[in-house]
Amino acid sequence: MRKLIVLIATVFAANLAFAADAGCEAKALSKDGKPLAGAAKNAFIKKCEADAKGGAADSGCEAKAVGKDGKPLAGAAKNAFVKKCEADAKGGAAADAKPAANATAACEAKALSKDGKPLAGAAKNAFVKKCVADAK
Repeated sequence: MRKLIVLIATVFAANLAFAADAGCEAKALSKDGKPLAGAAKNAFIKKCEADAKGGAADSGCEAKAVGKDGKPLAGAAKNAFVKKCEADAKGGAAADAKPAANATAACEAKALSKDGKPLAGAAKNAFVKKCVADAK
C-alpha cells in the first residue's frame, strides 16, 4: 500500500513538472507571435519556470513598483524597489544589511527633472551621488 502511494505521488509530481514545462514552451512567443528559438527561448523558459515555482510575482512587489508620478518604475530603480520590497516581506533582514544600496535606490526614484521626467546620464548620476551623500 505504501509503495502504491509513493508511486502515485511521484507520477503526480512528474506530471505537474511536465505540465509547467509544456506551458512555458507554449508561451515562448516573440512580440509578433512567432515562436522563440535558441538562447531567447531558453532564457524565456528558465524565467517562466522560476516564476511558476514561486518567484517575485507571488509577493506583488512588481505591481507596487510605481513612481511618484504614477508611472511604473523601470531599470535599476525597479530592481532596487522589488528587492527591498521582497526583503521587507520576508522579514526585513536584507533591508538592514545594505543601507547604502537602499539610499541609492531611493535617490534614483527621486531623480526627476522639474517637469517630472526621469533624469538620465550624467545629470542622474550627479543627482544620485549628491542625494546619497546628503542621506549619510
